[in-house]
Amino acid sequence: MGRRPNSADPAISPPPSPQREIRRARAELSFDDQSLLVPLFGQFDANLVQVENRLGVFISARGDKVLIEGPEDSVARARDVLQAMYGRLARGEELDSGAIESLIAMSNEPTLEGIISGESDGPPVMIRTRRKTIVPRSAGQIPYMRQLARDELIFALGPAGTGKTYLAVAQAVSQLITGSVQRLILSRPAVEAGEKIGFLPGDMKEKVDPYLRPLYDALYDCMPPEQVERHLISGVIEVAPIAFMRGRTLADAFVILDEAQNTTREQMKMFLTRFGQNSRMVVCGDPKQVDIPGGDTMSGLADAVGRLEGLEGIAVSRFTSADVVRHPIVGRIVEAYEGKPE
Repeated sequence: MGRRPNSADPAISPPPSPQREIRRARAELSFDDQSLLVPLFGQFDANLVQVENRLGVFISARGDKVLIEGPEDSVARARDVLQAMYGRLARGEELDSGAIESLIAMSNEPTLEGIISGESDGPPVMIRTRRKTIVPRSAGQIPYMRQLARDELIFALGPAGTGKTYLAVAQAVSQLITGSVQRLILSRPAVEAGEKIGFLPGDMKEKVDPYLRPLYDALYDCMPPEQVERHLISGVIEVAPIAFMRGRTLADAFVILDEAQNTTREQMKMFLTRFGQNSRMVVCGDPKQVDIPGGDTMSGLADAVGRLEGLEGIAVSRFTSADVVRHPIVGRIVEAYEGKPE
């Protein structure tokens, strides 16, 4: 006589649990301004294809109407992204693949378009410069941009490509335009990550300028080139290594320190104590990319954040690979490096 099956018998597997049913949905959108449909859809509908591929939905366009089909959650996100894309165009802002990718990444935020347009609590989250109006392109940039407009000293920590330095320069340019500061001071430590600047031709400025290129690039993106050149000559904008800050008091200025993870504790203390009346400082860096020679010296950035976080008037923004606003593959590369030991 055979043995009666027992559910506790390890030789007999329990029946598989039923998979959660994926609910499918449809959504239809219409857009009033037909002149914006071509840039909204993109050449050969490339923008719609990008949203389709990233969110796993099907999008068809007929005239001024767009039909979205797919899993319920994905359809809702795609609808929000397309509305946000249209809103950018209606406000005269640029819409490229990077901007679309950022909107897709932010589409799980419940107030995506409200955050950008100012419909949520608080003022609109944007920075206006001579050349463009800048809005958040990742969830992490939203609180950071609010800090830039509010706090006196901000530490921005995270990997490359998250917009730490770019947004700080944009805020500095905006405040220069409005007259709330009289000059911009952009600095970084001249630490050699394996390269020897002593063997490069030219004087000190010519040796250091290549290391400061990201700061120049952000300036030229926010101001007309002739205006940048004029301000550099007059000293309204100063770009210099951190060693040039010693002994100064930086008043009526917006001061940015980039690559701050490569400062020593002594350099960081020297820099922070340059703070003057009516000034603002932003300190940017990636704590995981320290290139201080010797390797035994503690980064001045980590030391300063440990000492100062939580003090009144001091803010800290931490970015992750999810906030990378370059090509999506950059975020995946950052994740791969962060997840594995050196």
